[in-house]
Amino acid sequence: MFLDSMNSMTLLFVALCIFAIAYRFYGMFIGKYVLKLDDNRETPAIKYENDMDYVPTNRNLLFGHHFAAISAAGPLLGPVLAAQFGFLPGALWIIIGCVLGGGVHDMITLLASIHHKGESIAKIAIKEINPRAGGVTTIAILFILVLTLAGLCLACVSSLNHAPFSLYTVLITMPVAILMGLIIKKRGNIVLSSIVGISLLFIGIVLGNHVLEIDLLRNFLNWDAGTVTIAIMIYGFIASVLPVWLLLVPRDYLSTYLKIGTIALLAIGIIFVHPDLLMPAVTPFIKGGGPVISGSVIPFIFITIACGAISGFHSIVASGTTSKMLKKETDVVFVGYGAMIVEGFVAIMALIAATTLMPGDYFAINTPINLYPDFIAANPTLAPVDLEYFTNIIGINLQGRTGGAVSLAVGMAHIFNKLPFMDQLIQYWYNFAIMFEAVFILSAVDAGTRVGRFFLDEIFGYTSNKFKSGKWIPGIIITSGIFTLSWGYLAYTGNISSIWPLFGICNQLLAGCGLIIGTTMLFRLNKGKYVLLTAIPGVFISSMTFWAGYEQVIMSYLPEGNYLLATLTIIAMLLMIFVFIEAFRKWIRYIKTKNIKIDEYGEEVKEIVME
Repeated sequence: MFLDSMNSMTLLFVALCIFAIAYRFYGMFIGKYVLKLDDNRETPAIKYENDMDYVPTNRNLLFGHHFAAISAAGPLLGPVLAAQFGFLPGALWIIIGCVLGGGVHDMITLLASIHHKGESIAKIAIKEINPRAGGVTTIAILFILVLTLAGLCLACVSSLNHAPFSLYTVLITMPVAILMGLIIKKRGNIVLSSIVGISLLFIGIVLGNHVLEIDLLRNFLNWDAGTVTIAIMIYGFIASVLPVWLLLVPRDYLSTYLKIGTIALLAIGIIFVHPDLLMPAVTPFIKGGGPVISGSVIPFIFITIACGAISGFHSIVASGTTSKMLKKETDVVFVGYGAMIVEGFVAIMALIAATTLMPGDYFAINTPINLYPDFIAANPTLAPVDLEYFTNIIGINLQGRTGGAVSLAVGMAHIFNKLPFMDQLIQYWYNFAIMFEAVFILSAVDAGTRVGRFFLDEIFGYTSNKFKSGKWIPGIIITSGIFTLSWGYLAYTGNISSIWPLFGICNQLLAGCGLIIGTTMLFRLNKGKYVLLTAIPGVFISSMTFWAGYEQVIMSYLPEGNYLLATLTIIAMLLMIFVFIEAFRKWIRYIKTKNIKIDEYGEEVKEIVME
């Protein structure tokens, strides 16, 4: 009874307190005693500085890049979709998963990459496990990364197609970011860069509606889904080719201001409005059969929420771009664990925004049109309540706009609308929320494309040393182009409903892989008494994901004739099983090993491996 009448303010306060305590004590404990972060060790950003990818970066600027890159569609859309089960399952998993799984995963994969020249998680697997596991990990990560970026692109396309204001706002962030990058590079002044960037972005957003009163410009920006997909591909390619300091990092930093500012404003709105959580704590759909997610709460809650609690994509970013820019080892806690905690808070805010809607409105938006008549016939108490009002005032037909983005935007607009003097601005807040989601997602697309280029550089480097250097411009263009076309083709020909579940499975398998590889490193570093801190969440999330993958194939893909998706899911699981078996064999070997060696830093280890 208490849970079903819980106020959003209570959930917000509980989550904020737990996250703050976890960062202060658990994150710091892992950094100091488990990982033994040492600022006397020179990081790859200092050792291999090349002004292209290895660039020592201010930790606040790097936090902005890392947070923007990791917090894509997952923490926004995943919790919204999981609201089908009620607010309690999602809230519990976001808080527990983020504190004990996601933050730990991000820290250990980031440090592992720093200890191995800023190289990818696949290269780390080669050195920490064996070449066989590393080779399979490389294939698996490329496979997963292509699917992930295709899914992220489609989530962004669903927000930006035929949305001129949102598209305009996203586009203006790019020249503003380049200007910020030039100011930081030439003057070294982050404060000036921030002031200029934020001011120009604010002016651009305020003037947006006036600019788009020009019919020619509004019609030009009224892009369809195909055009938006191609534009995102072009942006991902450019961001991958240009030096990291020129577009990628400053745009992510600028996006972080927008993201954190919007979430802070939403938190203020919740404090003033303190809306009730209208979705029950637990719905009848926890046993399966829901219109948004067909499976039961366990195991599907874990692959649906994804990045809001733990994400394998984070290991790709941590070992792809962030590790090449970190100045000091001790910043691993601030950048790694800190960014994950903030992302968890974003996920809680998204869950609150969705569950403050009337349940009937939530299900009307997120249920496919062809399934809605049967759903409402079976659940007459879940008829829409305020949906017609929102449709009229926003000017868009909201029913059946699945995927989570629209219901999140409506939920955020619903809260903002109840603030003083805001009741006439709900259309503006809806469009702003859509733009906000798109900025989140694009920040992961650009970083992910660059990381994909790194992977191809490593693979092509076996045939030509020019690719290995990271400075050969033709090679950079070739690998960026190949990788962009790979995920872009899948996005252009696919749809979000078919790719998102597969993305969730692949993403969580990679999260388990990152923790398993990190555990192997801890065994090697003779930290056996701490290995359970990474092994338990790694084995747990992997087990839940294999379970969900099995059910998705047997109960959904095969009965519906989606043989390609079934095959891709099976391949992803088999690849990860191989890596896990190789890792477990290495664990057993380390457990049996009694000989202790001293590495170059004077630390006791069970085996010395090359950086």
